[in-house]
Amino acid sequence: MGFIQILRAFPSPPEGFGRTLRIFLPEAYFHDEGRRFPVLYMQDGQNVFAHPESARAETWAANEAMEMLAEARAIEPWIIVGVDHSVGRFEDYSPWGEPSLQVKSRTKRYASFLIEHLKPFIDQSFRTRPGRSWTAVAGSSLGGLVSLWLGWAHPEVYGRVGAFSPTVMWNKRRLFRAWDAHGERPLRLYLDAGATELFDGGEIHLDYGTAVREFAKHLRDLGYGPDELRVVLEPGGEHSEVDWRRRLPDALAWLLA
Repeated sequence: MGFIQILRAFPSPPEGFGRTLRIFLPEAYFHDEGRRFPVLYMQDGQNVFAHPESARAETWAANEAMEMLAEARAIEPWIIVGVDHSVGRFEDYSPWGEPSLQVKSRTKRYASFLIEHLKPFIDQSFRTRPGRSWTAVAGSSLGGLVSLWLGWAHPEVYGRVGAFSPTVMWNKRRLFRAWDAHGERPLRLYLDAGATELFDGGEIHLDYGTAVREFAKHLRDLGYGPDELRVVLEPGGEHSEVDWRRRLPDALAWLLA
């Protein structure tokens, strides 16, 4: 099994505070010193790995999924970098804010941290393949929304995007309106949700099954074909790490192939 390194209070100059990073190096990283590895960046890093210092017992277990897929030779092993959200998760992951909840965005500052500070650090510290084809980003819920936004806004950096139950209905479906053309740089996009997935947070009621289905149609209408876009609508799927963990191996096998 690979190794997870945790870096706390890693400085984010654009944001003015430090973030916790959780870096997974697959077992293969230690067996071939001449080999370089692609990198997957994941939101909500505190919930990503099966590890004693994760924030909850039920996580994505992305480290176990990666090792299983690599051992089966379904994909080559990737480094995974989990980035913890800050105390203002909505602000981190809301590209245009959310006026109905009085959420103001600081996503551009977060993106500046990811692209101008974190990625160079990872590429300098580990044996990576820095090109966009070998750089992926993924997340769930609002983490899925910001991952899609990063792929849309910075396709020169990210060539693959995984969005699990993404909150694409946020801010009156602003992402639909922004994503109004097929990008010049190809993206590989994975989208999923429960077929009838709902989330009721008291102040907000979100229909993920419907919104993800309609966003997928929007992308297909823009010209995204089956080699660029995969959509999974799981019967009975709910809004939880348990469900994202269950879908993760098949998602990675397609997204990172």
